[in-house]
Amino acid sequence: MHKEIQTLCARTVRYRRERRSVPLAREFARHALADWDLEGRADDVLLCVSELATNALLHGAPPGREYRLCLSLYEDGLLRAEVHDSGGGEPRVPVRGAAEEECGRGLLLVSALADKWGVGERDPGKVVWCEWWPEFGGGPR
Repeated sequence: MHKEIQTLCARTVRYRRERRSVPLAREFARHALADWDLEGRADDVLLCVSELATNALLHGAPPGREYRLCLSLYEDGLLRAEVHDSGGGEPRVPVRGAAEEECGRGLLLVSALADKWGVGERDPGKVVWCEWWPEFGGGPR
């Protein structure tokens, strides 16, 4: 039997393609985590939100377009951050030994700090997401 998990809280904001949008996205996430009493992993979540927002700004949102940040907290304690953009391409973590590459290192951080992350399709563009299971319980890592 499949148990349906309901969204307990969700917040969404749109940002224009501007450098100042990254600290604004981080501050938006900080306030949501504080309101939801989830400061325990705030450093990890805020760093991942920064990286995903930066990627959307640099690679995902074409000039004149926006990107959207969605934070969701589910009744089972799962926290999910999504960044929706209208750009093409699929973000990838760089292969081992490519540390000198300028792009992709942010996704290394996301893959290390989030319990799970991935990319979904959207028309146009993509959704890059990451999740954190509650510290008291164990979802898959």
